[in-house]
Amino acid sequence: MKILTTIAKSLILFFALLPMTVNAASNKLINAAKSEGEVTVYSITSRIANAAKAFEAKYGIKVNAHNLKGFELITKITKEGKSGVSGADFVLAQDSGRVFGELIKPGFVYNYVPEDMANIIPKKFQNPLAFSFITKVFTYNSETYTHPPVTNVWELTDPKWKGKFFFKDPLKEGVNANFLTMITSPEFAKKLEEAYIRYAGKKLKLTTPNAGYEWIKRIIDNKLVMFTSDTKMSAALGVKGNNVDAVSLGTYSKLRYRVKKNLALMPIMGMEPFAGFHYPSFLLMTKNAKNKNAAMLFIEYLLTEEGFKPWSGSLGTYSSNPSIKPYPGDNYFSVWSQVLVGEDPEFTFENRVDVEDFWNNSIY
Repeated sequence: MKILTTIAKSLILFFALLPMTVNAASNKLINAAKSEGEVTVYSITSRIANAAKAFEAKYGIKVNAHNLKGFELITKITKEGKSGVSGADFVLAQDSGRVFGELIKPGFVYNYVPEDMANIIPKKFQNPLAFSFITKVFTYNSETYTHPPVTNVWELTDPKWKGKFFFKDPLKEGVNANFLTMITSPEFAKKLEEAYIRYAGKKLKLTTPNAGYEWIKRIIDNKLVMFTSDTKMSAALGVKGNNVDAVSLGTYSKLRYRVKKNLALMPIMGMEPFAGFHYPSFLLMTKNAKNKNAAMLFIEYLLTEEGFKPWSGSLGTYSSNPSIKPYPGDNYFSVWSQVLVGEDPEFTFENRVDVEDFWNNSIY
């Protein structure tokens, strides 16, 4: 009997020490949110509509969800912030440089981390509070090639790949411009220098400020092929029967088209010195929020497994909550983050204009 008692006590202690994986908003917050009765969100993803329906069903709080393009969201919040208009209570925004410089810095939005999530969301994703991450990776036609045709980004500047590198026009999507900006940072410029030595067996001779700028110039000079959308790009790259001899840098989620559209697409995970890039979306309160409690409750909900369901049903989107598993067969974000270029909001805000000017001067 004493042995059984000892075992029982040990089990109680063991389970007490286990980390809590299920979090529930406090009754105080729920009641305060319900008393407000509604919440308005501006979002850069249409999937917010499905999350809104589930939130309404769970809490009985009406959600006014508006899907906007990134630049539209930033412009709208800026105007409302300056005029004191109460539009959105919170936003789901991306393009970290602009969010930092045009929304956070002037005080039109501010950071809020739900108390129950403070010990779950990694600290590095809490300010500003990241909601999700999306990946873009180098990809090839797996019918044309049985193995990756390139393993170093500098190979794409070789005459052999002239006119065979696909990329979405960075002037049509801010996150692509942010990627180009980040590779001019000291950290990635150094990695590119080292990768060049491994590729060419000699040091890189610069004709530009650093290796990041040099790679940009050389891919442009090598007749870079630009697309207006990642969907069109994946279709052009992955079509079967055409012996497509090219490489793209585009949205990883398009690999779902291998089944849906019978495309031959495969990522290059072992690309040096990076396999692509990732970018975050953020959950931020607005300074003019009328329904603060409902906004805080919805933010907390979106960071749970239940709230993230509209995004977790496909490849290429990852919650900032590490306890939420990726789509079956996909890598955890912790794996992707080791091989992809990430965004630094402050660096991109301060340097993107220079990179865009350099891009325009090089391409025209």
